[in-house]
Amino acid sequence: MKQKLKNKLTLHPIMTYLILVGIIIVISGILSFIGIASETYKINANTLEYNQSLLSVKSLFNLTGIRYIFSSTVSNFMNFAPLSSFIIILIGFGVMEKSGFLKTAVAVITKKMKRNTVTFLIVFLSVALSIMGDLSYIVMLPLSACIFKYGRRNPKIGLIASFAGLSCGQGLSAIFTSVDSSLLTETSLAARIIDPSYRLATISSIFIMAVAVVLVSLAITWITEKKIANKIGRYQIPEEDKEDILVTRKEIRGFIFSVGAAILYILVFLYNIIPGLPFSGALLDNTQGFFIDKLFSYNSFFSNGFVFVVTIFFVILGLFYGIGSRTIKNHQDFIDTLGHSLDGTGKTLVLIFFASLFISLFKETNIGSVIVASLANLFSSLNFSGLPLVILLFLISAVATFFVPTSITKWSILAPVVVPVMMNAGISPEFSQVIFRFGESSVMGLTPLMAYFVIYLAMLNKYHDKDNSIPLMEALRYQIPYCIVTFFVLLTLIILWYVIGLPLGINGAIVL
Repeated sequence: MKQKLKNKLTLHPIMTYLILVGIIIVISGILSFIGIASETYKINANTLEYNQSLLSVKSLFNLTGIRYIFSSTVSNFMNFAPLSSFIIILIGFGVMEKSGFLKTAVAVITKKMKRNTVTFLIVFLSVALSIMGDLSYIVMLPLSACIFKYGRRNPKIGLIASFAGLSCGQGLSAIFTSVDSSLLTETSLAARIIDPSYRLATISSIFIMAVAVVLVSLAITWITEKKIANKIGRYQIPEEDKEDILVTRKEIRGFIFSVGAAILYILVFLYNIIPGLPFSGALLDNTQGFFIDKLFSYNSFFSNGFVFVVTIFFVILGLFYGIGSRTIKNHQDFIDTLGHSLDGTGKTLVLIFFASLFISLFKETNIGSVIVASLANLFSSLNFSGLPLVILLFLISAVATFFVPTSITKWSILAPVVVPVMMNAGISPEFSQVIFRFGESSVMGLTPLMAYFVIYLAMLNKYHDKDNSIPLMEALRYQIPYCIVTFFVLLTLIILWYVIGLPLGINGAIVL
């Protein structure tokens, strides 16, 4: 019996996704047949009245469902956000790696750093880059792996630590982000049910968020060095990377060339996201109010072209390093570097295909949304107040994240119910949103429904034994200690902040 269970847990991740697809199809049919549904509420922005509707599970285990699967699978794969972003960003990494820039940069920057310091900086950067939204996964995962690889450590340790920082830090940002802006809209609308004149500040949670970022970064670093590093073990260094990294005058010249070109590129880029200067602001969506929305709105050039902007930045670093160090002597050398990181990505693309199929089918069934709506109704039906109510919201946010990882989708269902209940209990909408963000952050790394989990899984397998694969369940197990510790760190922080009554941020109180 144990052996059968072990075999199921060691399946290739592609087979695991195939099995999950089959399970979702069957379960959706069963739940739809027995009539599983939940009441959900939306607030009319003009009248501030509730619009009630019934959200039901949609069956894929029928002719309509089969038609949907066959007609939408290709388009869902092509529109799957991680796919194109991952492929494009790998082009930039290929140039940096093949030219030798990454090897030299890691040697120069981390030469006198302790291992713990390097790990903390990677984790802290991963947590802090939540301002970039989901795109931070595309940049940080391959970058962290390369830093550990050229630092003579197992790149899987860097991947696991970085993913923990990215997922556990997804809702932790001392800087107001585009996701925060969308959540703030939902929170403000829900707050107006109780107080039509209520207004939320954009920096109302800056203090507690800053503390959370530091605490979670320290916790993840500790787990990585004390637990994960010993479990993963040493890395079998490829033959081409076994020679010592020597930083000669030639490498230093290439490094100076690349840094100089990169600084010039950054200055031009920054000038174009600063509003109000002559001929500046070309990358912004000036129809938006908040600066963060001008940057990351769906219509801004910055948001739509950010992956390409970062890719060009990486290409510039690698190209100018290659020119300066003479590792790129002609256009043919440069062309060869562009496809370096894309070699052997066939299995990765197949893995992403089945992951996109699983995620898109689960969304289509409405199972996740029905569960979140049911949790919202449960929250309103329990007569809790004070600290028990705070803890209840934290737990519900965590549970809801397993089924609906997307923050905006989840909060749009919870906020119309949760925020008025919290306000009636004397708890501010700002604090309600912070509790929600902390709750979802603590378990984000444990749901394969999160789109960028497949990038983490694919990168783990890239640096794993070529004769085997890392199962999906093993990739999840690596994240369990991080999520457990983050869960208790953030819950404890919430409780202490509430009991002491500290301000959340500027113009951000806990109680009304």
